Amino acid sequence: MASAAAVAVAGGLISFNLVGTGTAQKQAALPEKAMESELVTGAITARRETAPPQALAPEAAFSLPASPETQPGRTNASANSKPTCKNPNALGISRTVEIDTTGGPGFGFEHFKQHDFLRDKEVVLTFDDGPWPTTTAVVKALADECVLATFFAIGKHATYYPEILRSVAEAGHSVGSHTWSHQDLSKKSAEEAKAEIEKAISAVQWALGTRAQEASFFRFPALRHPAEMVTYLGQRNIAVFSTDMDSFDFKLRKPEQIIKSIMTKLQKHGKGIVLMHDFQTGTSHAVPQLLAELKAGGYKIVHLKSRMPIQTLPEFDEGLQKDQKLPTVSQRPTSSIVRDVQ
Repeated sequence: MASAAAVAVAGGLISFNLVGTGTAQKQAALPEKAMESELVTGAITARRETAPPQALAPEAAFSLPASPETQPGRTNASANSKPTCKNPNALGISRTVEIDTTGGPGFGFEHFKQHDFLRDKEVVLTFDDGPWPTTTAVVKALADECVLATFFAIGKHATYYPEILRSVAEAGHSVGSHTWSHQDLSKKSAEEAKAEIEKAISAVQWALGTRAQEASFFRFPALRHPAEMVTYLGQRNIAVFSTDMDSFDFKLRKPEQIIKSIMTKLQKHGKGIVLMHDFQTGTSHAVPQLLAELKAGGYKIVHLKSRMPIQTLPEFDEGLQKDQKLPTVSQRPTSSIVRDVQ
């Protein structure tokens, strides 16, 4: 935990603009301000999705021995229960790597050159900007091949779709954060940047609830790393992730172009941390074929997990709770409340 001086943020910055505690409330009463255009790695999150998020299909190749919700306290599903793979021909995981985030180490050769832990033909899959309805298809594709990835969630999106983010953690993936609203922190004051970081951390853990603990992993929007914030994350013992290769899926859009971009770069470099966006529709369609090509090419998937869960700051947890609008007694998931009858 950082010193009080390091984590102090002006009280006026702790504002979350939450609508409620569930997806149904968000869809029914999301204020227009919350749907204004915001930059998300070249994409606009202002569009509304007409299709509601769907639960993972029951035929997914992964199954967890027990639901984390039945266990006391917050549980990291990927750390404490190993999913059973039902697909004998799956790509699978070659090894799991635990990251000691003390001091905020950096990963991804695009910006950080110190830690080279991948072997030849090893790949780490990472996804930014979720949770979003498109995330469900990504998780399903990964589950079918018994593959685990790391998701860097936007705090605001976590409040829109907490059920989807919980499904990511329940599938065994690691979940880190990616700021509250995908702001370029190099253009913010130190206090504004800290608030963007901390609001996201609190929102992601709020969305995960008792089912999982958020990993001590963070990725800067647009991969812009102001030195002061890198230092701050080090004081908070949060690892910083850049990438070895960016898919540029937010520009390419088409699944076949996204796959070609990734495979071409992997053939050149031989291994690496790959950056994609579960927010992008093209990526959600590309993942099944991408995994098939990785398997055909002899690549092996490495899963990352955090040695220590992240520690939220009480003032931001409290700010998150205060800004929830019109909470109701019912905390049941939308899927158990709303169903098609005709």
